Amino acid sequence: MDTWMRFRSNDGDIVFGRVEGGYLHEYKSLDQPVPTGAVLSTRVLTPLAPCAPGKVVALWNNYHALAAKLDKPVPAHPLFLLKPAGSVIGAGEPIRRPAGYAGKIVYEGELGIVIGRRCRNASVEEAADAIFGYTLINDVTAADLLNENPHFPQWCRAKGFDTFCCIGPSIVSGFEWQQAHLVTMLDDVERQNYPLDDMVFSPAEQVSLISQDLTFEPGDVIACGTSVGVGSIKEGATVSITIKGIGTLSNTLIAAGATAAAHAERAAAV
Repeated sequence: MDTWMRFRSNDGDIVFGRVEGGYLHEYKSLDQPVPTGAVLSTRVLTPLAPCAPGKVVALWNNYHALAAKLDKPVPAHPLFLLKPAGSVIGAGEPIRRPAGYAGKIVYEGELGIVIGRRCRNASVEEAADAIFGYTLINDVTAADLLNENPHFPQWCRAKGFDTFCCIGPSIVSGFEWQQAHLVTMLDDVERQNYPLDDMVFSPAEQVSLISQDLTFEPGDVIACGTSVGVGSIKEGATVSITIKGIGTLSNTLIAAGATAAAHAERAAAV
């Protein structure tokens, strides 16, 4: 397995590459994984979300256990919505409560699929080859907005706010997802612990079926959906999502008017 990350350097450039032993071996880009020869210490780099997706496709009702709990039929095709690129943040960045919204904010720990090549009308085999690797996602939702209007469920609005798509900390290629579990911690309390092989549609099936509906570009992400254990977050609480072999994605919810600098100062003081 290889671990891939994306950083900002001190001069403001964005660099991407394979991380090993505290060093970034720089590559041209995710869709052109050709080494540049540069080797940089990660200690002098600022980590970012590991990719910059043009779109994030987020699945709903893709785990048998959650479908059974909600008493929903298993879908014949992936049920999905789109989260905007502007909602993406990386590990350690704060989730911001939307201004003027006082309702419930919900976390969802999910496996993420990162697309490595342009993909349209792909077979399952072609789809598997188009997967660059896997990451972690917190698909955040302003839950009270979903049914605010009784005539139109607002999935995209509720899930599309800035900072509502946490991705990271890295992408792992060659990851064997079939035997893995996802664990979500809310501060120090375990809230989710579910097997990834309970998915209705496997990663390759997701890419194949959704590619019949839209074109995937390199760097696009699929959030594979969540299982049981979803819950709400209060200001100051930290959600940490872990899959052994990929790592841990942690983000803290802050109030609408709070600054990232103040959040960092409080975190350093703990």
